[in-house]
Amino acid sequence: MDEIECVVVGAGVVGLAVARSLALSGREVLLIEAEDAIGTQTSSRNSEVIHAGIYYAPGSLMAKFCVAGKLALYDYCAERGVPFSNCGKLIVAADAAERDRLGSIAARAAANGVLDMRELSQAEAIALEPNLACAGALLSPSTGIIDSHAYMLALHGDVEAAGGMVVFSSPLLAAKPDGDGMVLSIGGAEPMQLKTRLLVNSAGLFASAVARTIEGLDPAHVPTEYYAKGNYFTLSGRSPFSRLIYPVPVPGGLGTHLTLDMGGQARFGPDVEWIDEINYDVDASRIPLFVEAVKRYWPDVSADRLQPGYAGIRPKIVPKGAPGQDFVVQDASVHGVPGLINLFGIESPGLTASLALADHVAERVAR
Repeated sequence: MDEIECVVVGAGVVGLAVARSLALSGREVLLIEAEDAIGTQTSSRNSEVIHAGIYYAPGSLMAKFCVAGKLALYDYCAERGVPFSNCGKLIVAADAAERDRLGSIAARAAANGVLDMRELSQAEAIALEPNLACAGALLSPSTGIIDSHAYMLALHGDVEAAGGMVVFSSPLLAAKPDGDGMVLSIGGAEPMQLKTRLLVNSAGLFASAVARTIEGLDPAHVPTEYYAKGNYFTLSGRSPFSRLIYPVPVPGGLGTHLTLDMGGQARFGPDVEWIDEINYDVDASRIPLFVEAVKRYWPDVSADRLQPGYAGIRPKIVPKGAPGQDFVVQDASVHGVPGLINLFGIESPGLTASLALADHVAERVAR
């Protein structure tokens, strides 16, 4: 039976970053992906935002890795020629009650080490973005956007340049502890068995399903998966804003916000639609809901300018109405299975946090 030091499951942005970090540390790495390309699920179906680290609970892994990951990601993009823009964003208050919440948002950001937030009066915000309607706003100068596919291609290149291998159409079917490692059953056109000393489950939406295939892993350590779909609608014509525009957050997400892609195309979303099964259909009948939400900060929005764009699904590990989740990085100290690291609940800000999260996984392995 062939043996390899490390196997990472899932070639989304986090799996690619983890494989890169392990390979750069001198380890022998194989990255397996069930689909036929990198990043076909959540990693390519998001807002492509480089988050500042504003909203997350102080001390949480989300907060820690978002702030560290943001700095690392800007440096990485500049070094590797990955398209990005440090365009900034405004968190806008639609009324006096929301304006009163801006201070607490800024305080939470500061507690996370984000010290560049600036509260703006109504006049100051409209001076920056003349098409905006608001009662006040917070300016986040360190928020930006990234070409997520170019970023994943760069990570893929790094993995292979460091001696790692990436194989597609190769789902993990089962894993069984065996001495100082695990025996993996890998499917695909040429099924095989492979022994590894380290298995990193970074399967995103399917991380819990993958974990259930691992013999000896107590089901109590495998969270139930929940799917919070986010729909996006694109805006035809020129964008009315040069920065990202976010409303004050809502339960389950950050509200229906306006983001920009690297070509300057504006899009609205994601909303929060709880679903039972994975599907990426975007229902045009949701346009009136988007128009109503967007009108609070852009009164001139017209339904005629919105078209269905795409949808993504947040890999939630808590149900609708539950308190917000944190990233879960679970190793043998938690579940008792040597050589296994599970990553659960890696939703936003997973893309921003990816480099820092990957380094954390590599450090866990080195212990």
